[in-house]
Amino acid sequence: MVRIGIMGARGRMGRAITELAVADETVEIAALWEVSRHPDLGKTLRDLGIEARTNPKLDVFPAGLPEVDVVIDFTTPQATLSAVEEVERFGKKMVIGTTGFSDAERQRIRRAGEKIAVVISPNMSLGVNLLFVLTQLAISVLPDNYEVEIVEAHHHHKKDAPSGTAMKLWEIIKTARNLTDDKLVAGRRGITGPRSPDEVGIHAIRCADIVGEHTVMFGVEGERLELTHRASSRYAFARGALLAAKFVHQEAKGLYDMLDVMGLRSVFE
Repeated sequence: MVRIGIMGARGRMGRAITELAVADETVEIAALWEVSRHPDLGKTLRDLGIEARTNPKLDVFPAGLPEVDVVIDFTTPQATLSAVEEVERFGKKMVIGTTGFSDAERQRIRRAGEKIAVVISPNMSLGVNLLFVLTQLAISVLPDNYEVEIVEAHHHHKKDAPSGTAMKLWEIIKTARNLTDDKLVAGRRGITGPRSPDEVGIHAIRCADIVGEHTVMFGVEGERLELTHRASSRYAFARGALLAAKFVHQEAKGLYDMLDVMGLRSVFE
């Protein structure tokens, strides 16, 4: 039994994780956390109309952390970095689905992996992580004259752009083709002139309630290959987060991602 604590428990992702965790007999919800001003603070799962084997109350982090095995966090970089400090201090494990970290913030999380076990991924969906693998395969097989474009779409509440998933796809392409960061073109406007053969375009759409869509396009004169993943609900990410929690629960320390969770790491070695 893995005892989880959920950061941002009443947010969109927190609710999805809670719902799937309640139905999972191998997972127990030991703690729920929200910001201090949240109107549901102090309410238990049952107060919120959720029947579960446990009945923790919604509290402010890190209350109840000693009772938790794995913290699952889909919040903000600032909240995540604060949580990392406490998780490290208590010797717990962590699953991070937050995006939008700076290089320095990512370095702090890497250092945490020297002491505790952490799974961090810009996207917890199993399908998206398979998209990473397929993108790696395609960029490794197709000649360099195939042009590459990345298009991502999300709901209008999303704060960072391009998405962490789109940036991960760029990193895969950049590494495979030995490109530099100046080859990444974020959108185009005006008289841009002909497309540079080694540039990679990345485009962010924000509209209504789109959960998440990512397409990698490979094209050369005469043909085009498109790899697309579409998420229709946050259950896709919640399902992966719970799988990651079960994986990291078995690890003593280290920094992992969903490729490790899914046993696909060898594809990138």
